[in-house]
Amino acid sequence: MSHSTDAPDNTVRPLTAGRPPELLPLGGGAHLRRRRVADAAGLNAAVLANLDHLRPWMPWAAQAPTLPESEQLSVRGEQVWDEGTDFMYLLGLDAEPALVIGGFGLHGRIGPGALEIGYWVHREHTGRGLATAAARALTEAALALPGITRAEIHCDESNAASAAVPRKLGYTLDRIDAATPTAPAETGRKMIWVTGA
Repeated sequence: MSHSTDAPDNTVRPLTAGRPPELLPLGGGAHLRRRRVADAAGLNAAVLANLDHLRPWMPWAAQAPTLPESEQLSVRGEQVWDEGTDFMYLLGLDAEPALVIGGFGLHGRIGPGALEIGYWVHREHTGRGLATAAARALTEAALALPGITRAEIHCDESNAASAAVPRKLGYTLDRIDAATPTAPAETGRKMIWVTGA
C-alpha cells in the first residue's frame, strides 16, 4: 500500500468518505464494473492473453500471473475499495458480461485530495475509444467524491497511446518528472496530466 494511505499507527485512513458507482455505463455497448473476487478467472485470462501487449509498459506484466495470484489481487481490490483508498474496475462488454477486456482504477497513491487513473485495454479492443470513454467516466466519478478535487493520469513520455487519453479529455500536462524506468519501453520521463482544482 502506498504511503499516502497508511497512517503512522498503521491503520488505513480512507482517502474519501464516499465511494464511486460500482457500475459506470460507457455507451457503445461497454461498461466499467467494480472488480470482484468472482472476476479473478476472467481477469487472469485477459492478462495472460495480453502479456506481450502489456509488458512494455506495465511492470506487473513481467511475469505471467497464476490464477491464485489473480484471486489474491482481486481479494485485495475488494479490501481497498471498502477502505476507500483505491477503486478497481474491469472494462467489459454489455453483450458479454463475464468477459474482461481491460483493467482500470482510481488510485490513492498520489496524496490527499487526488486520485490517479490507471488503465489498460485488451489489444483486440484498442483504437475504439474505450480507454478515453472509461477515463472520462472515472474522471467524473473521482471529482464527484467528497474531498477529491484533482484527477491525474501518469504515463511514460514514449507511451503515445496512453498520453492520447488525457489529451483528448482536456487534461493539462502539468510536468514531466524524471523517474526510474520500471518497464522495458519506458524512457524515465513520466508525464503528469492533471484536471480539477
